[in-house]
Amino acid sequence: MSLGVILLAIHNTLSFLVRIAALCFLPLRHAPSTAMAWLLVIFFWPLPGAFLYLLLGSTRLPRERRARHEKAVEALHRAQRLTLRTDHGAQLQALPDHVLRFARLGQKLGEWPIVSGNGMAFMDSAQDLFESMAKDIDKARRHVDLLFYIFVVDPATGSLVEALKRAAGRGVECRLLVDALGSKVFLKKDAAALRKAGVRIVEALPLGGLLHRTRITARFDLRNHRKLVVIDGEVGYMGSHNVTDPTYGGKAKGVAWHDLTLRLEGPVVSQLKGVFLEDWFVETEEVPSDARVRATVPKVGGFVLQTVPSGPAYATENFQRLVISALFEARERVVITTPYLIPDDGLLQALEVAVLNGARVDLIVPEKVDQLLVGNAAKAYYGRLLDLGVSLHLYQPGILHAKTMTVDGTLAFFGSSNFDIRSFALNFELNMILYGREETLSLLEIQEHYLAHSRKLDSLEWAGLPLWEKSVQGIAKLLSPIL
Repeated sequence: MSLGVILLAIHNTLSFLVRIAALCFLPLRHAPSTAMAWLLVIFFWPLPGAFLYLLLGSTRLPRERRARHEKAVEALHRAQRLTLRTDHGAQLQALPDHVLRFARLGQKLGEWPIVSGNGMAFMDSAQDLFESMAKDIDKARRHVDLLFYIFVVDPATGSLVEALKRAAGRGVECRLLVDALGSKVFLKKDAAALRKAGVRIVEALPLGGLLHRTRITARFDLRNHRKLVVIDGEVGYMGSHNVTDPTYGGKAKGVAWHDLTLRLEGPVVSQLKGVFLEDWFVETEEVPSDARVRATVPKVGGFVLQTVPSGPAYATENFQRLVISALFEARERVVITTPYLIPDDGLLQALEVAVLNGARVDLIVPEKVDQLLVGNAAKAYYGRLLDLGVSLHLYQPGILHAKTMTVDGTLAFFGSSNFDIRSFALNFELNMILYGREETLSLLEIQEHYLAHSRKLDSLEWAGLPLWEKSVQGIAKLLSPIL
């Protein structure tokens, strides 16, 4: 018997055993849709598919990482939560019962209470945002903390980078936490110069080798997707902007990315500070001083807000649960913007319930996409959404990267989380809930601007797609639970 025949027999035997093992194991470990997607990959591609599963199959953090998260919440946030609850609890009791119930759910899921007395302003221009951050950093006296998925040194971000260097040079403690994958180029090329200037830089979820990574995260694509800045614990920024040129350095040449960020003042900035300190502690195990943790921020405005972090360190998909809860209560109008739309069954059902309850649902997504597989998986759901009665609008000027939702003009969601399975379950995200008509109207006006620059997708147009396009979308949809 030739060597080739022996190797082929070994390969076929291993492939058969892998298929059988996957069939027995995966349905017990995952939801049916996720198990079926992995089984499809493994049955068509047994050995490479099994290797991919070992790299990407688990959505849970290792025990050591989860323990650090729990320790951080306990060590860093107890004093802040108690202070915020004491200062604001009485005033917030005046809110309607259904709002208070929703706020309590948000606090139970994300650890942070609803707080009043905040100032906020939306910023959509990346250049204006970086210049605003630079001005605030130039006023910093004690601390500057930044956390970003993508951080790039380029002409567009130069003012922010130089402000960081100046702050570090005058003795301000400057700390920059960047995702190891999203900011991989920065860490290789430009981090050294900032470190030399006195800025402390730490990688979030380091990649490393396979053995090292298993102690940090079960799969390399569990990423820290948050974007936030906290200056002296008094001024904060959060939203969808990464620190990079709006064309993402030519990633989508000629196509600008349209983002949105909130500049914040008031007690809610303490919550942003808490999120940063928690992430910093998980990566470094450095506990900040009691004075820094307990420092309170005075009221500066009338906006009522609540911070909701989410990610695989939490027992529940925090943002997904809150979005679904809000959709079930919708009666008038819902507007959603998201660059990536791969809905799970719960989100689809909630959108259907909102429509059945009489709400008009406008969903705005970019017509241009930057990821072929994810884009086709998203398009595979368009027909179902149209059948449910959702109005789909395709944004024209570029890639709409703002992640927003308004409900009945009284409740709004805003932040870094896309409305897809990845953001719900895999990424560390940061979102803000806006309570009240004035708060929601400020976001709804921006959404109306997006609508004015979109074209409505017609059911007949979508039904007339060529068969080959529908086939590609169908195949991508099968993989959507594991994208």
